[in-house]
Amino acid sequence: MPEQSPMSEPETEKSSMEAGSSSLSGMRRFISPDRLPSAGAQIVFWALFAGGLGLDLWSKEVVFDKYAYTDGLTVIDGMLRFVPVLNNGAAFGICAGQPFFLAAASIIATVGAVGYFYFSGIRHRLVQVALGILTAGICGNLYDRLFNGGLVRDFVDVYANIFGRQRHWHTFNVADALLCVGIGLLIIWTSLTGKSDQKPPQQRK
Repeated sequence: MPEQSPMSEPETEKSSMEAGSSSLSGMRRFISPDRLPSAGAQIVFWALFAGGLGLDLWSKEVVFDKYAYTDGLTVIDGMLRFVPVLNNGAAFGICAGQPFFLAAASIIATVGAVGYFYFSGIRHRLVQVALGILTAGICGNLYDRLFNGGLVRDFVDVYANIFGRQRHWHTFNVADALLCVGIGLLIIWTSLTGKSDQKPPQQRK
């Protein structure tokens, strides 16, 4: 049985060049202009991002400057107050005392949301709106974790009297509300597209 000769250097170089060319071609398809969002979509995304982030940071500054050493502001008696509270965790006290982990997770989430907006090729306006709102919420709390000693500024206190006892929801802020709205819109979009993809069963003759 004749021995097989090893691959020559020119053949090895050719194979490497073909692999590199294939990877480059795949990358070009991934970031092709056809997949990038339109100018209108980018305006919607960045306008919602800037508006949401600005509203969150502005509301925190106002409430903490005016009511930091008071009993807060009653907005709706028996239901809603603005009370400054510093939170060293995420929502519902998750990962309390781990500012570096939460900051890193927020940065990764921001990169993921912006990357998905730009490179997923999604054209649905609802998703673009949801991603803009979601990114604003992530960055609102990320700002506090980076520039407020790892402490997020919460102040929205929702409560109710139930059977004679005052029950309080976890204190939150505008950024938290934006996160919930963004995630809610994505869930709605997922359910809508899931239903549209389901084909009705064919009737048997």
